[in-house]
Amino acid sequence: MALIIRLRDKTSIPVEVDSIQMDNVRTQSADEVKATLVQYGNKQVPLGQFFDVEGSAANDTEIIWEGDCSHVKLIGSNLASGRIRVEGNSGMHLGAEMTGGEIIVNGNSGDWVGAEMHGGRIHVHGNVGHLVGSVYRGGNRGMTGGEIIIDGDAGNEIGHAMRRGLIAVGGRSGDAAGMSMIAGTILLFGEAGIRPGPSMRRGTIAFFDGASAPEMLPTFRATGVCQPTFMRLYLQHLKSRNFALPDSALEARFRRYNGDFLELGKGEILIRSDLN
Repeated sequence: MALIIRLRDKTSIPVEVDSIQMDNVRTQSADEVKATLVQYGNKQVPLGQFFDVEGSAANDTEIIWEGDCSHVKLIGSNLASGRIRVEGNSGMHLGAEMTGGEIIVNGNSGDWVGAEMHGGRIHVHGNVGHLVGSVYRGGNRGMTGGEIIIDGDAGNEIGHAMRRGLIAVGGRSGDAAGMSMIAGTILLFGEAGIRPGPSMRRGTIAFFDGASAPEMLPTFRATGVCQPTFMRLYLQHLKSRNFALPDSALEARFRRYNGDFLELGKGEILIRSDLN
């Protein structure tokens, strides 16, 4: 049986649960987990003040968070192995700086999903906020490995300063996707915001809804039409993860733009062209 952490009453004051770490709870009883201190506003309180706890993560290394946890921050932060499932919404900083394992959210999530993550997998079946896979303010690199799959919408600055990894968004995406991107891959399937790829150095941003694709910044240069082989591999991988996409996407052709020529100019933005 998994370790189940069930929210009793939703709180308007955020609760930070980065002290609930998989490596620790594997060896703890339910009562010991309940006694773990979490940050509540400007003080620390036992987890059991807000949550009921039952089960154990000793055998299957799985934690299940239940309830509307939209004000519960840092679920799965620094996760290295095992599985975390959120049955409801989750708060900000989901999976921040994780290095391995898997997080699944059957609901929505807040800002900074997978911020500065280094490995593992996050799959949110609803919508998320801003700064998916991004760098924290004042930092150098955002996401450096792993994958983030969002079935719904996402906000601004997806993949800000990301270095490696894959981000896929099935719904709408906000402005400045791939801002200061160092490398990696961002695949956007819905209506897109403006100004993609400002200051990107390398990496790929692909827009599959060519009709709503944004206007390119003047520091990008059109370089022709392509049908990259690697894209088919990424899409087959997403299908294996039950990510909804049309079969026609496997044969998609793209208009290709290189930039940002204020930086290295080795990044590419792909806009689907075969449906226009």
